[in-house]
Parts: sequence; structure tokens; C-alpha cells
Amino acid sequence: MKKIVIGIDVGISTTKIVGVDENRMVINPFRIKATDPVTSLYGAFGKYLYDNKIELGDVEQVMLTGVGAAYINGPIYGLPTSKSQEFIADGLGARYESKLDRMIVVSMGTGTSLVMCDGDDIRHIGGIGIGGGTLQGLSRIMLKTDDIKQVASLAMQGDISKINLLIGDISAHPLPGLPMNATASLFSNAKANASREDIAIGLICMVLQSIGSASILSSLGSGIKDFVMIGNLTLLPQCKEVYPGLEKLYGVHFRIPKYSEFCTAIGAALDYMDKK
Repeated sequence: MKKIVIGIDVGISTTKIVGVDENRMVINPFRIKATDPVTSLYGAFGKYLYDNKIELGDVEQVMLTGVGAAYINGPIYGLPTSKSQEFIADGLGARYESKLDRMIVVSMGTGTSLVMCDGDDIRHIGGIGIGGGTLQGLSRIMLKTDDIKQVASLAMQGDISKINLLIGDISAHPLPGLPMNATASLFSNAKANASREDIAIGLICMVLQSIGSASILSSLGSGIKDFVMIGNLTLLPQCKEVYPGLEKLYGVHFRIPKYSEFCTAIGAALDYMDKK
């Protein structure tokens, strides 16, 4: 009896795949680095079925989303295949994982998109061209590596005060609503001989803070205080340092759900189930 819906998020840098069973339970999400969309999709799909002992006959539907989904126009392995709008999938997956009905979904991929969810009203409200791709590109130029794990590891030993200008550097007293350790200017304090470790933490903080600030600004006038962070960048350990600081400063909540990097794939599968 057919009972599993497969959601596949075909991104620029990674392809993510997940199965959702008839009880809406998520089955062992899996991801691979994308070389090209078609190869990575078929490779991920085959490995996922094999690893989870899922037969083709167990699959009721395949749902594709993400920028790479545009390259696939027919059935996958002969299975019924359809597409889910990426921003709808973002919202459905984040809602499922966070159990929230009202939030802004912050999809931290190569760039960053912002999706407002208010019950069943899910709509894209904008985004910024800063994300994992920014971090990789700047790291390639400044640190001679685009291995994000290596950059995150270097950043663990970095000192952000040697890169960013803080309120305490320019004022003898805290400013209204701004403590002494709040950032006044990103990279303003950087020295020509800054260490690799300091540059690494500077780059990561710049990307994460910019995304956080854009998210908060996007919510003004909506009354929304919950931001659900999804996508590969949520795996950076520095998220646990940067976002609590912004939460305290602005009285908001940044939430990173369990399957944060798989939310869009989960949402694609749920999109089919909801319509069904």
C-alpha cells in the first residue's frame, strides 16, 4: 500500500530529501552536496530509498522544490512527480517543525528569503542577497578556503572585538536600548594584520547579524516576534552566540527547529498531503 510522500529540495549547493509517512512523521532526512541538480537529485533519491529500505511501490508521490527543481520536468523513476512553490514549502515545513502559526520564516541558504506565515496565509515578503554564498565567497578571498566547517572552526578561536566596532568603543556609556557590547559597525575595527581566526568570526558574525537585523526589520508593523530559522546556515555553532544577543536587544525569539536544514523538503511533502 502506497503511504510515503518524498519531498526533495534541490538547491544551488545541496540537495535535501525526506520522506513523510501517512501519520505525517518525518523519516531520516538526508542531504548531499550538489554537483549539478539532476545528478544530485537522482543520486540522493536512490541512496535515500536504499538506506531506508523503501521500495518504489511504497512511494505515493514525489514533490520537488527549490531552484534546481526547474531542471526536472518528468516523473522520477516512473513515480508521480509534482512541484511545490519554494516559499510555500518553507512556510509549511517551518510551521510543522516549530508548531507555531504566526511567524516569519528566515530561509538561510545561499542568500536569504523571508516568508511571513499567519495561519494558512503564507507569503514571501522579501529577502537579502546575504547568506551562505556570501560567507563562502568572502572566505575564499580572505581565508583562501570556502569550507564552511573549517571557517566555523577557525572562528571558535577568534575575537570579535578585534574586527567589529562596538558601542563601548565609541561611547563612555550605554546608549538608549544599546548595551556596550552591541555592534556599532561591522568590520570597522579590523586591522591589516588581523588573524585568520578573527577574520573568520568577523565574517560569520557579519552574515548572521545582517540576516537577523533584516528579519527584525521585516516584521515591523506586523506584531510578529517569532523568527524560525531554516537552511544550512542554521548549523553554524555561532548562531547560538549571535541570535540570543539580538533576542535580548529587541525582545524577539529566534528559533532553530530540529530539522532546520530540511524544512523546505518537509514542507514540499506536506504541501501534497494538505492538498490531497
